Amino acid sequence: MKQENIRNFCIIAHIDHGKSTLADRFIQKSGIISDRDFRDQILDSMDIERERGITIKSQAITMPYTSRSGENYALNLVDTPGHVDFSYEVSRTIYACEGALLLIDATQGVEAQTLSNFFMALEHNLEIIPVINKIDLPSSDIEGVKHQIDHELGLDPDSALMVSAKAGTGLEELLEAIVERVPAPKGDREAPLKALIFDSHYDSYRGVVVHIRVFEGILKPEDIIKLWSTKAQYKVEETGIFKISLAKTKELCAGEVGYFVAGIKTISDTKIGDTITQMKNPCTQPLEGFREVKPVVFSSIYPVDANDYDELASSMEKLKLNDASLVYEKDSSAALGFGFRCGFLGLLHLEIVQERIEREFGLSIVFTAPSVRYYIYKKDGQMIKIDNPLEFPDVTYIEKTEEPYIRATIMTPTEYLGNIINLCLEKRGEQTSMNYLDEKRVEIIYEMPLSEVVFDFYDRLKSLSRGYASFDYSLIDYKETDLVKLDILINSKPVDALSMLVFKDNAYARARSICKKLSNEIPRHQFKVPIQGAVGNSIIARETIPALRKDVTAKCYGGDITRKRKLLEKQKAGKKRMKMVGNVELPQSAFLSVLKTDTE
Repeated sequence: MKQENIRNFCIIAHIDHGKSTLADRFIQKSGIISDRDFRDQILDSMDIERERGITIKSQAITMPYTSRSGENYALNLVDTPGHVDFSYEVSRTIYACEGALLLIDATQGVEAQTLSNFFMALEHNLEIIPVINKIDLPSSDIEGVKHQIDHELGLDPDSALMVSAKAGTGLEELLEAIVERVPAPKGDREAPLKALIFDSHYDSYRGVVVHIRVFEGILKPEDIIKLWSTKAQYKVEETGIFKISLAKTKELCAGEVGYFVAGIKTISDTKIGDTITQMKNPCTQPLEGFREVKPVVFSSIYPVDANDYDELASSMEKLKLNDASLVYEKDSSAALGFGFRCGFLGLLHLEIVQERIEREFGLSIVFTAPSVRYYIYKKDGQMIKIDNPLEFPDVTYIEKTEEPYIRATIMTPTEYLGNIINLCLEKRGEQTSMNYLDEKRVEIIYEMPLSEVVFDFYDRLKSLSRGYASFDYSLIDYKETDLVKLDILINSKPVDALSMLVFKDNAYARARSICKKLSNEIPRHQFKVPIQGAVGNSIIARETIPALRKDVTAKCYGGDITRKRKLLEKQKAGKKRMKMVGNVELPQSAFLSVLKTDTE
């Protein structure tokens, strides 16, 4: 395909604004798949994606299109994930394109992620085409959304295109706008090879299939290539483009989006955002913007049945083949046995991994309370990074502790503003700005600790705003904090899997909440079971599960009171002896209850 007839574009939007549905209509219109083989959300390959209506793994597709003038074009749609956890992947996808369709729901208007993705596209100098979707719904407010496009995004509202992705309305005009308004890719096909990895997936027969956008030069089978960040060398076996299934081509030229196979064994060897060049004639500079993806949320995972550990180990290996951002290492707990300590990009990523292990491998698993990575500065000048409460040193050795902070952008209808401000203050947030977008909507920006967002912030935000508030965040820096380790003791024995690192002022409330939840979940035993929350040697909260008692005085139907007292004292001594040797059974529901949101 001639370079001037290629168009590389992506669709950026907030969650549930119709991105996957619009991609479906494009694919149907291009005719690269028959109606018999078509299914909804065809670019979403996982069951979880289709059920939840979210895109987790970005996909690409090359669609042929003949314009009204009779010219043939190749439209490369690079689909992007829609959740804040995958914002780095979105940034690399945007970097691979020249244009972006900014999709806005006519019933919901501009939301937090719409803004953050819009600014990301602006930074990369993309041609942005505003598209108003769901215009056929009775609750759509087209004029209101046009006002937001003008007022909040600074784009020309008259250039916005009206579509209904579900009904296919306005699709022809949108495709023409892509051809006319999105510039053709630049790049010299004679220059040394320079290509960007924006994604990859694992194929059990061919190894890793690497998704690339070629910026300069030509990539052909038999070429010896080099990955810039790892300096690893590979021989290219196959090149091609995406047409639902993979379609082989003789070569990939500057401006094209496609894939290559080079016998790469593990997906973590190909890093998203890395530059590919040839060994013989390498480029002088890599493409800018590459960074290592680092996990921000940490949790331990254990099998419910200790005999399933080997199965869990093999399922984690298989999952890692398809998910390079999952980081894990072996871990063990006195309460739960052997497991793994895992790092995730965010809470959604954690949920997805949990669901995939349970569905794809049929395992029952327990996750410990999610944590973030803290910096601990010791009095001897040493600095350590910890994400596991078990690694927390004695407080007498600590000079100061720091925790990660985020910049949270919340957009909400004005009637819920008071409740949301109270929530942010409760979560130790500091307001940096408040902008009234119009008479009905307001944007507030807070700086707050990531650890407060990890626990139950998102659920409570949606509850307080009846689902109307939208939320987006980015990591900013580490700030000093007063951190303590909260231990949970059951029958005077600490349960390491329930330990957590918390802000000192929140320790009492958190300990009380956990003790109360556990007292409702742990079954009664033959002896009293105390549940205690402790910071260091101080007990700060307690609940007691009463013992199951037999009525030993039932056979006493007369006589002196000392007979009854003697029997009760004998029972009391037996219970005391039983408590010393007895073990408390902890059901799986007890661990899960600690992770659940407070509804009180």
